Amino acid sequence: MSEQNYLKKLLDGVEVEWTELGEIAKIKHGKDWKNLDSGAVPVYGSGGVMGYVNKYSYDKPTVLIPRKGTITNIFYVDIPFWNVDTIYYTDIATSKIIPKYFYHFMKSLNLMALDTGSGRPSLTQAILNKLLIPIPSPDNPEKSLAIQSEIVRILDTFTALTNELKLREKQYNYYR
Repeated sequence: MSEQNYLKKLLDGVEVEWTELGEIAKIKHGKDWKNLDSGAVPVYGSGGVMGYVNKYSYDKPTVLIPRKGTITNIFYVDIPFWNVDTIYYTDIATSKIIPKYFYHFMKSLNLMALDTGSGRPSLTQAILNKLLIPIPSPDNPEKSLAIQSEIVRILDTFTALTNELKLREKQYNYYR
């Protein structure tokens, strides 16, 4: 079962309001990093960590969404980081949505269907801002965040168990 199907199943029976991404998060551009000194702060591009610098561009939990290139690589980051222009970061309204819930939802989407590039895959802010995000119990923010938190707990546990099973399968095949 896909992550999107799990999200739908976990939201079953709960009042949901589909809210545009632009209403719950501001999409921000990355910047050049070539003039920064090396350090311990990870630098993200659409392919993942590219290096380490001494300054950060953002230091709150966020979801990184590729702008160009590998547009299906969604990252959840909860430490200070720098991002280059091939990947957006999101300034999330945490009073409405838990960053990790937002991450799981974004991971469930087929972002290639939103590709606007003619050669290199691309995502635009305009298209991303119109994406509809399910917000449970929209009239009760406290309940909404509690439901989101429980969904995150379940999906994180599921992901950890799936990864453990994959490792055990590799181990089994190695010693077979």
